[in-house]
Amino acid sequence: MNADRGPPVQREPLKHRDYEVDLESRLGKTQVVTPIAPLSQQAGYYCSVCECVVKDSANYLDHINGKKHQRALGMSMRVERASLEQVQKRFEALKKRKDPSTFSEQAARPTAVHAMAPELEQINGEVHDILHKELAAQHEPEDIDPDIAAMMGFGGFGSSKK
Repeated sequence: MNADRGPPVQREPLKHRDYEVDLESRLGKTQVVTPIAPLSQQAGYYCSVCECVVKDSANYLDHINGKKHQRALGMSMRVERASLEQVQKRFEALKKRKDPSTFSEQAARPTAVHAMAPELEQINGEVHDILHKELAAQHEPEDIDPDIAAMMGFGGFGSSKK
């Protein structure tokens, strides 16, 4: 049973992508689709490794992260276990890569928003008043005879407002 499969293939463990996945370059663009166009020029996302076309970005991401595509690249779906030293080195590299100026910008943001709070509350109150008036104007009852309304049971909900 195992003899007709051939020798087992040794594959690399999964590793990080060394390129950026381009999903936005064709966003919002129109394309003429013809039945005789080659696969690489059809509508959707073309995978040159598997030679297939995927119709949307979500399915394209699923495809390039999937088993079939990874196998075509020569990788297994197993991940190499990292040692403590590798994790510490990775943390150090990420700390060095991070720009310290971004921390001060993030710390200043809440202060700026807090300073604008009274203005935002005033604008919010004005918008609320305008919307409330518009809604009240839309729901104004038309000229209805109160006797007919009472006879039909449209007397209201017990509110004292008119």
